Amino acid sequence: MSGKFLLDTNIIIAIFAEDPIVQERLIRAEEVFVPCIAIGELYFGAYKSLKIQENLTRIDEFALNNTVLPCDTDTANRYGDIKNRLKEKGQPIPENYIWIAAIPQQYALTLITMVEEASGSLYPSHSL
Repeated sequence: MSGKFLLDTNIIIAIFAEDPIVQERLIRAEEVFVPCIAIGELYFGAYKSLKIQENLTRIDEFALNNTVLPCDTDTANRYGDIKNRLKEKGQPIPENYIWIAAIPQQYALTLITMVEEASGSLYPSHSL
């Protein structure tokens, strides 16, 4: 699997767990990016875990060693468009999925996820 990818939160968790399938599929990627929303979701998970400091340190290191893409007004515009199109289709999905979906649209990336409903036709994605 080659190209420029945006990692969904579940893929980052799989990387942390050293999932061999995820690692093998990402090894040939040209570039890998991380949405700031995924980092926020990871921090949330760390704060509710039993190993808070260990998990916070792992996330901090991961964020420092990867390109984390922020949200801006362009992202927000795309978020609004995606949410409206999903509403018109009667296909609501969780809010964070929509924010994460806006970022690969903005930067012409392919979203890598393990979430079936995040692999809809509104943005390019690849489900592992």
